[in-house]
Amino acid sequence: MNENDKNPKQGQLQIELPQDVAQGNYANFAIITHSSSDFVVDFARVLPGLPKAQVNSRVILAPEHAKRLMFALQENITRYEREYGQIKIPNQEPRTIAPFPVNKGEA
Repeated sequence: MNENDKNPKQGQLQIELPQDVAQGNYANFAIITHSSSDFVVDFARVLPGLPKAQVNSRVILAPEHAKRLMFALQENITRYEREYGQIKIPNQEPRTIAPFPVNKGEA
């Protein structure tokens, strides 16, 4: 019996999802900034008719992880579109993330 047979879960990453985090935060707007060492992604919920949106979640990533996230999102979007059809973004600037026009602001 070798060392790997004693503990079959050895080498596997265990992920825990606490109940309060499992509920998630809805966001329809993201602001992405970066420095030489980090990417910062602020997520907010922008609602029509309201002049102000509050950031409800911030994720800070190393550049390597930001690139891995980009690849993972692209792969999942490709799978989604293969199964459900193309995701269409009607008449928006390609760099706009909000689902409706918003004034530029600061987070």
